[in-house]
Amino acid sequence: MVLGGLLPDATAVHVLVVVVTSALIWLGSGWLERAAEALSLHYGLPAVVQGSVVVALGSSFPEFASVVFTALADTFNMGVGAIVGSAIFNILVIPALSGIAAEGDLEADRTVVYKEAQFYMIAVSALVITFALAVIYIPDPTGPALAGQITRPLAMLPLLVYGLYLFIQWQDVGDYDAPEVTEKIRLRREWGRLAAGLFLILVAVEQLVGSVESLGQTFGIPEFLAGVVIVAAATSLPDTLVSVRSAKAGKARTSLGNVLGSNTFDLLVAIPVGVLIVGTVTVDFAAAVPMLGVLTLATVLLFAILRTDLSMTRPEAYALLLAYGVFVAWIIAETAGVTDLLKGG
Repeated sequence: MVLGGLLPDATAVHVLVVVVTSALIWLGSGWLERAAEALSLHYGLPAVVQGSVVVALGSSFPEFASVVFTALADTFNMGVGAIVGSAIFNILVIPALSGIAAEGDLEADRTVVYKEAQFYMIAVSALVITFALAVIYIPDPTGPALAGQITRPLAMLPLLVYGLYLFIQWQDVGDYDAPEVTEKIRLRREWGRLAAGLFLILVAVEQLVGSVESLGQTFGIPEFLAGVVIVAAATSLPDTLVSVRSAKAGKARTSLGNVLGSNTFDLLVAIPVGVLIVGTVTVDFAAAVPMLGVLTLATVLLFAILRTDLSMTRPEAYALLLAYGVFVAWIIAETAGVTDLLKGG
């Protein structure tokens, strides 16, 4: 139903809804980003923590909402596809665009490379283990051969790993000497802007997921691939906006921290919370894990680039864009039936 039945259920209408809701997500995420920056400044958070926790949580809200709505609509594979596809987009495209937008090389530091990037690799591993445990111990007898049911107790595993991540960030905040705040920050207004941005994104993502599901059924696109291609691209707009703006302002650590922190939140929180809300969801291991393998390769590529001289040059940024182009070409080939590397979906 489009807007509760106010608009006709037609393909052109659903395409228009995808475009409009993507713009609303972009607008709401701008409010989130500005409010998060002001609140982080007021509470004296380090740049890496600001990017990897505060800004990342705000810009990750579209992915979080997409998982919740797809779980409620019994199309959880689309939600998982959106998370993984968005993570691949975040790892390859956003740092590349940030590197192109920055003046000179995009500088990293050891905190970003060794703490954020490596913990993100742990996040990917934790999610794969959770999916594997679901297939081994709670197989779905009515689903595909490698389908498993993720229950609430099993969903607590990645949430506990994210709890460890927050504990590490909290330790960093305690060791940080915050500069004195010279400008007056209106806390009530900033918290209100944060809430308004979250509400706008929530409404927009609910409509977006419904329209993408209808378009997928119209054109015969599998749920998982629809999530990887369409929902992932739309929900990645906030992360793109935040990171590119930070890179232009010379805040490379915030830019890169947002990318890695957003992905860590998406994998360890967004998917498990969807399970906690619904109770039990079925995940197709054969479709999800190959995509997580691609995500792992993308993460290794970004890690290797950032570790080289702790910076990213423009040629390296274009190499990341090329890698994403190869990924998109493969997804199109899978959808068209030209290749058959991705099972399930």
